[in-house]
Amino acid sequence: MCPAPLSEPSSTLGPQATADLLDWTALADEIAALLVDDGIQVPPRSVLALAGGASLFVMPASDRTVAMAKLITLTPGNAARGQPTIQGDVVVFDVATGQRRVVLDGPTVTARRTAAVSLLAAQRLAPVPQGPLLVVGAGVQGLAHVQAFVEVLGVREVWVASRSAASAEALAQAARALGAQARVVQDADAAMAHCPLVAACTPGTAVVLSAQPRPDAFIAAVGAYTPTMAELSPGLCRWMAQHGTVVVDTADAGHEAGDLLQAGLDVARLPTLQDMVRQGARPRTGPVLFKSCGWAGWDLAAARLVLRATRTAHSGIGANTGSGAHSQPGSGSP
Repeated sequence: MCPAPLSEPSSTLGPQATADLLDWTALADEIAALLVDDGIQVPPRSVLALAGGASLFVMPASDRTVAMAKLITLTPGNAARGQPTIQGDVVVFDVATGQRRVVLDGPTVTARRTAAVSLLAAQRLAPVPQGPLLVVGAGVQGLAHVQAFVEVLGVREVWVASRSAASAEALAQAARALGAQARVVQDADAAMAHCPLVAACTPGTAVVLSAQPRPDAFIAAVGAYTPTMAELSPGLCRWMAQHGTVVVDTADAGHEAGDLLQAGLDVARLPTLQDMVRQGARPRTGPVLFKSCGWAGWDLAAARLVLRATRTAHSGIGANTGSGAHSQPGSGSP
């Protein structure tokens, strides 16, 4: 039986309704499926500088049946005002009819698909995927990575480092609520000696990790997505390239991965997550650095998953017009 179409022209989902349809395992699997789909089209994202240091991101993508566009604003100054740094929507269309089918909460999609990409990379590349996990940065992406890694990888011990003691303790409490042991640490570099899983989830405005990692380490760095941003030191990146494996999320990292570019690495020659998924490859030995800059294809994977779920539910989702503006510093790459 063919899935029933939505009875309404479209539904607008708020943050919780969007999150409910983006199960961690299902989203990571959908991202993997997208990476072997030859019908994907993802043009470069367009970034428009706004007054006051803000930016407007326009990120379209499509496959043979689904088209979507993520429209979000990034306003770093909102952090000091206690307001969301990322706001916006993901608008999903049916390719055959051109009909708008669903509008998703943009910050929620950004948070969950970024962590799900790190999750997929850890599933495929991490030497010790069960952790302990060190999270550097206690904002939205810090929480999303804790949720994904605890719920799917079975991580049972979480270490949290953040410039904000209150935010660090809040993230530690969230990890405990998921059933993991958690502690707040002051020195992220020192903590790397104890944690084979590391997620750098900061705003990317300052280097937060410089120490050499464990030989069985997996580091996911998601905060920096322009050539001028970095959260890993050049020395750490060069060491990883010499003694381990560096994998980037997409070829676009060649002009976006500030951590790697500032280290003088030839990013265009590095393997991508798509290469690893398509080849079924795993690093032969040593630590792994996974550098994620963001890509509209990840949002398309989320859109495909949600659209399939809403069709299967026979349009059982009512409109939810909540603003969805709930992001915090450290929300990850657009």
